[in-house]
Amino acid sequence: MRELLTLADLSVPMRALRTLAVEYGDLPVPHVLFSPFFPERLDLSLHNGLGDFEVWRAALDIDPGQVELREQTGGTWVLGGTAPYAGAEIRLIAYGPTLDSVRADAEGGGDA
Repeated sequence: MRELLTLADLSVPMRALRTLAVEYGDLPVPHVLFSPFFPERLDLSLHNGLGDFEVWRAALDIDPGQVELREQTGGTWVLGGTAPYAGAEIRLIAYGPTLDSVRADAEGGGDA
C-alpha cells in the first residue's frame, strides 16, 4: 500500500498552477486535476473543443510533433501532450468533436 500523502506533498504541481496563473492568466480556464497517485503531475483538460489546445500547447512549449491524437468512441477526438513546467510534469488534454460528428450534427440541424 502507498504511503499516506499530505496536501504538502502536492506542492510541486500546486506551485506550477500558481505560476501558470500569473504568467498565462489570460488563457482559457482548463479543468485542473491534482492526484495523490501522481504527486509531481498537474493535469489540465479542455472540454470546449480543440481550439484552446493550441494556445496552451504553445504556452507550455510542447513540441507539435509530440502531440498525440486519438479518437474515442462516440465521435470525439482527444489531443494530448506533456511538458515540464515549474518543476512539475504538465499533462495537457483537449476533447472535441470529430469532423464526422460535426458534419452529422450539421446535417441533422444541430439537434444532437
